[in-house]
Amino acid sequence: MMMDALIAMLHEGGCSCVISNGTEVRTFNKRGVADLLSLLESEPAFLEGAHVADKVVGKGAAALMVLGKVQKVYTDVISAPALALLRERGIEVSFGEETDRIVNRTKDGLCPVESLCLNLESPEEMLTEIRNFIRK
Repeated sequence: MMMDALIAMLHEGGCSCVISNGTEVRTFNKRGVADLLSLLESEPAFLEGAHVADKVVGKGAAALMVLGKVQKVYTDVISAPALALLRERGIEVSFGEETDRIVNRTKDGLCPVESLCLNLESPEEMLTEIRNFIRK
């Protein structure tokens, strides 16, 4: 499916994330990185080579996409560290807005996953921190 169609589904369907791989398209509605983590752990083959349209991509989400070997990403908002991570791993990225950091839902601090991953270098290290955070 073309990225434009995924982006339209993202915006018109009120989803948090739309992922297509081959002919299969799935929509997701959980907050944060929960859906990506779940897919990476239960169906990594679906992420491999996938195209992803997401509302917000911080460094944690970017790490999960790298580990899942996604091919292409569109996001409305991306943090600079997330953009750098995706680009250095050769993942094609387009976005609406780049920001220094992803803020939390109450807009009074950093997104907790962004905060966890900020000073980590490897996606594998980030995955461990994200798993620990989600399971709390």
